Amino acid sequence: MNLLIIGGTVFLGRHLVEVALARGHAVTLFNRGQHNPELFPEVEKLRGDRKESLEPLRGRQFDAVIDTCGYVPRVVRASAEFLADQVGHYTFISSVSVYGGFTQTNITETAPVGTIADETVEEITGETYGPLKALCEQAAERAMPGRVLNIRPGLIIGPRDPTDRFTYWPHRVAQGGDVLAPNPPEQHVQFIDVRDLAEWNIRLVEAGQTGIYNATGPDYPLTMQRLLEVCKTESGSDARFVWMDETFLLEKEVGPWMEVPLWIPASANEAGHSSISLDNALASGLTIRPLSDTVRATLEWDATRPAEREWRAGLKPEREAELIAAWRDQTT
Repeated sequence: MNLLIIGGTVFLGRHLVEVALARGHAVTLFNRGQHNPELFPEVEKLRGDRKESLEPLRGRQFDAVIDTCGYVPRVVRASAEFLADQVGHYTFISSVSVYGGFTQTNITETAPVGTIADETVEEITGETYGPLKALCEQAAERAMPGRVLNIRPGLIIGPRDPTDRFTYWPHRVAQGGDVLAPNPPEQHVQFIDVRDLAEWNIRLVEAGQTGIYNATGPDYPLTMQRLLEVCKTESGSDARFVWMDETFLLEKEVGPWMEVPLWIPASANEAGHSSISLDNALASGLTIRPLSDTVRATLEWDATRPAEREWRAGLKPEREAELIAAWRDQTT
């Protein structure tokens, strides 16, 4: 298969290239060359910013394209229209953020997507991100009807994750000692290992699969407590989890999701965030590796990063220590 990947050098894109090459496909990358340009010396690299010009792709024929970095409908529409006569299949990497609300659980691909009053808006914010992704999906389908695969991942985790939204937990637990954890321990969490997502995506492209698929995991109800226990086991640490109530954390202005990764307060009434249906993905061949494998691989990769790097998510050590002290003062 002759495969074009738009992006291809950061996180999911990088893993997609690795899987495609391992499965014997020819890969061409189209990107600006601003991230990890030294990667994949064996593949063809076309340089360009598709927001400005798609000319480097003119006249080129590919079996399929995977668009890993589409956020603005105008840009995705232009890309799909330009490539419509040059590729047979278009994969758009979307997001579960397209859904219009998360008050309901077991959200399937038929749930309503979010909308935005001004569809020409191109500024990416917490409010516009999801609706714009939904419009990107629609733009690709209109340009290449019946030839588009829309994948809606939840939180993507694992080696080379630049966001730290999952890596924080294996890293912090491995350090040991008292670890702040958000109550209740039995709250559910969902995410997908980037390696599982990439391998499944390439197999779907090989099969010419189209349609819309949620992509998250695992394939069983996973609790926050179980996640932290696996992090402790895999790191061999002496971590002691200090479970704190939502009311306390919110009173202390602790930030959900980014400051305490994976935590969504019950009061937000968004249980659907951790209850996305993956039935269709599993039926189409998505396989989920053991959580222990993901945690172990994340720790191994994290150990290769500079110790002095600034974390993009998670509690700072001094902030965590202050919160634990305050919690104990309040509960003893």
